[in-house]
Amino acid sequence: MTEKFISIEGITKRFPAPGGGTTTVFEDLWLSMARGEFVCIIGHSGCGKTTVLNILAGLDEPSDGTVIVDNQAIEGPSLDRAVIFQGHALLPWRTVMGNVTYAVASKWRSMRKDKLQRHAQKFIDLVGLTGAEHKRPAELSGGMKQRVGIARALSIEPKIMLMDEPFSALDALTRGTLQDEVRRICLETGQTVFMITHDVDEAIYLADRVVLMTNGPEAVLAEIVENPLPKERKRTDFHKHPLYYGVRNHIIDFLVSRSKSFAAEMNERGYDRRHVPVARPGAPQVGSTRPATLDTTDPGQARGPMPVVATGTAMPAPSWPGLSPQVGSTRPAALNTTDSGQARGPMPSTSLPDEERRGCPAQGRA
Repeated sequence: MTEKFISIEGITKRFPAPGGGTTTVFEDLWLSMARGEFVCIIGHSGCGKTTVLNILAGLDEPSDGTVIVDNQAIEGPSLDRAVIFQGHALLPWRTVMGNVTYAVASKWRSMRKDKLQRHAQKFIDLVGLTGAEHKRPAELSGGMKQRVGIARALSIEPKIMLMDEPFSALDALTRGTLQDEVRRICLETGQTVFMITHDVDEAIYLADRVVLMTNGPEAVLAEIVENPLPKERKRTDFHKHPLYYGVRNHIIDFLVSRSKSFAAEMNERGYDRRHVPVARPGAPQVGSTRPATLDTTDPGQARGPMPVVATGTAMPAPSWPGLSPQVGSTRPAALNTTDSGQARGPMPSTSLPDEERRGCPAQGRA
């Protein structure tokens, strides 16, 4: 049985509503995480994702329920839990080294100055900021500021790192670079991470599991999607994996349609809040093949497995008769019935007028 390093047990959050009464943001959430696991949570704005993160950080209290980290109930902020916000939240009058050593000194107050700096330098190097130690935030790019925030969070060696859309304000190239850095660091250090994101591809790339929340108010955890992609995946090729689009489409389908109607689905399925359904899209597909299917052009014969091809790659030409889909600008070789079974080469794909396709010449028509 997997160890419950973090256990969210029946938490609910209510706020006073204008004119009296209360508004329930989310209700009776149950979730557990193992040590060293990377979990992303996705849901529409207003479902309470950041409130859940703040409760984990000890910055907010649940109306009901409790959260336990490493067998201790959360009763307030702690240096065992580091938070990386959407903004870098750096002290503008301190240098890169000063911002990181400030965090280190807050945890190890009796540590000597030279040891503080050596400890901080290790994490500055880890995020790729060697040589920028004496620069202040005003001298850094947006991506470099976020790197400082990550170094500061890691320097206190937290039990869990909480990330609230840390890359949302960055350009695409910088965001991708920092995603790579975070993934590398987490694999090297075994860091436990709980992260909020609205980026489906980011969640698939970084997370071991993706938690889907329904729309608020009264949001619930609808489903936990286990990432079937290999742990050692790379940005350059993870989207080529046969199961990638199955996972992506499953999550997007939930966000676009199922999140809005999940209340009805809960009633039909007998939803149990304590045991959130687990999905592993594409799991029935083994390796890179689909099950054999019936060839309708050859009655009764079953074809062998077909390779699963990710969107964006060329589809191999079929080897069975009667099927000739257009790929790119050519048709696959077709049987030449006027030449005793000889196959012609690929024909250019042309667009014919409607009249010619129907065999009716355009000239002479009234």
